[in-house]
Amino acid sequence: MRIRLKVWRQESGDDAGKMVSYLLENVNPDMSFLEMLDTLNEQLLQEGSRPVEFDHDCREGICGQCGVMINGRAHGPLLHTTTCQLHMRVFKDNEEIFIEPFRAIAFPVKCDLKIDRTAFDRVIQSGGFIAVNTGQAPEANSIPIGSPEIEAAFDAAACIGCGACVAVCKNSSAALFTSAKISHLALLPQGAIEAQDRVIRMVDQMDKEGFGHCSNTEACEAECPQEISVLHIARMNWEYNKAQVLKK
Repeated sequence: MRIRLKVWRQESGDDAGKMVSYLLENVNPDMSFLEMLDTLNEQLLQEGSRPVEFDHDCREGICGQCGVMINGRAHGPLLHTTTCQLHMRVFKDNEEIFIEPFRAIAFPVKCDLKIDRTAFDRVIQSGGFIAVNTGQAPEANSIPIGSPEIEAAFDAAACIGCGACVAVCKNSSAALFTSAKISHLALLPQGAIEAQDRVIRMVDQMDKEGFGHCSNTEACEAECPQEISVLHIARMNWEYNKAQVLKK
């Protein structure tokens, strides 16, 4: 395959940045998108140019480190697929592909396609801990939990924190991410003791980081690699309002 690329290049967060054109010949259709970027960087190094910076780690769709806007879509054209699991066979020969970093005030660009996602870490850290006995493991059936609650909690916990929900939201909202982190503990008895303080702190921290309000367009769910449901946002709002009432 012959691929024409338009890649966002920005040496640091203080630079203006711009789109730069590249041409790749003989791209294997079975390459992942990140392997294609590796090939581009090998070509740039051979030319004596600076390689393109981009985030990645496990390359198995688990860690949430990868993530770029591909032709205007978070993670690319396939639904519920991370950038590292996207393959070049999805694109056509001689196609022009635009690659940009996720855009959000709370996700400042560090270099090229690499962004700072530590705002997510601070939201999680603000939630604090859960009060559990760390001694001997309790009997598995000693705390009866219904199957629907367990499944919903696991679904929420599946969030990998890639930031696609923020990137596709017109308000750059982190409501889906934050609600998933709140919801998976709110659904389980182990998270009940600190539930009120947790939801207030996490929502307040989300606002402090500069994320916008939920736009209610559900674009976040549509682009989420883990198919996190927007119903968790409704649960977050309910938990937050309940906590505010009980705190009075």
